[in-house]
Amino acid sequence: MTGQDDKNKLLEMLLEKCDTLYQENARLKAREKEIEKESKQTESYKNKEHIYPEGIDNENRMELSPEISEILEHEPAKCYVRRIIRHVYALKQLSEGESKILTPLLPGLPIPKSYAGASLLAEMMVNKYVNYLPFYRQIQMFKQSGITLPPSTVNDWFKDTADLLRPLYYRLKELVLNSDYIQVDESTIPIVREEKHKTVKVYIRMVRSVMQDLVFFHYDHGSRSQKTALELLKDFKGALQTDGYEVYAMYENKKGVPPLGCWAHARRYFESALREDKARAEYALAQIGMLYDVERRADEEKLPYEERADLRERLSYPIMVAFEKWIVAEYGKVLPKGPIGKALKYTYGIYHKLTRFHLDGRYRIDNNLAENAIWPIAVGRLCCAAHNLPYVGNAVMLAS
Repeated sequence: MTGQDDKNKLLEMLLEKCDTLYQENARLKAREKEIEKESKQTESYKNKEHIYPEGIDNENRMELSPEISEILEHEPAKCYVRRIIRHVYALKQLSEGESKILTPLLPGLPIPKSYAGASLLAEMMVNKYVNYLPFYRQIQMFKQSGITLPPSTVNDWFKDTADLLRPLYYRLKELVLNSDYIQVDESTIPIVREEKHKTVKVYIRMVRSVMQDLVFFHYDHGSRSQKTALELLKDFKGALQTDGYEVYAMYENKKGVPPLGCWAHARRYFESALREDKARAEYALAQIGMLYDVERRADEEKLPYEERADLRERLSYPIMVAFEKWIVAEYGKVLPKGPIGKALKYTYGIYHKLTRFHLDGRYRIDNNLAENAIWPIAVGRLCCAAHNLPYVGNAVMLAS
């Protein structure tokens, strides 16, 4: 019995020891995780700078908690050369139809036979169209870093990179024109005609899907003619919102494409007439202002589209009916070619399009969102001589 008791005690001691080791091991692992976490937190602090007081006797001081200041610094982007080494082999014995020299193919590159990598091309395109840095300025910035890039080479990269984006552009265009509510506007850009080597202003057309918030730009040899608009929108079905440009009047007779007007454009005409006829211009602006007040209320109350349409039917529509009667009554009393006469004529000429926005809560009162989409063009006016293909903003314009 005594021997058995000794064995039991020994077994209990071993089990207790194992349990102690297990607990210690668990605590050790927890400490390792804590240390690892602390080390990761300090990785973001690349440079630690310790500053100590001067002229203090080491034996006559006691260190307290340090005062820590954090300074955000900038490290410029770095360029590097990616070297691809392809190992070439010669076969000692050849099978039928087999080549004696074996050379592996290069990995896929954005531009064949070019030393520009994908990251470099992406950086230059983003800088040009998002940060509005023209290529000549980027070339100077590279030169400051010791890298010389010939302008002609950069222009070729630009043209080839734009070609790579063609599938993306066509898909974007398809998505926008398949929606049932778009806004269209035009803007001018300067380009260089190769044959004349002179800068000329041409037009591009912006098309925006309102509900999807997608935009593409269309360039057709710089024209904004009725023919180019008709070709671009020939298959579109849905509401088309534009300013008063007469090219889009043809859609009045096209089934399934109700044109919508822009109250912001009408308002600008009356603002221009303030100096000539303050009383009439202020009255018109007050009526338009009430329409915008209704929209502001709907926005603040975050009304669904159905409720917004009901609110417009109840409040906006009576204002527009009375305003139209006032325009008809006043037009015969003013000079047709004066600022107020032009404002009245413009507004009345498209009044049926201006009032349609109240029919659907999704429709906007104006075309301002479309103009906002064109804003990058105004900020970063550009000029492209290569094949006369202009590119702007965050979308690509391709010659048709």
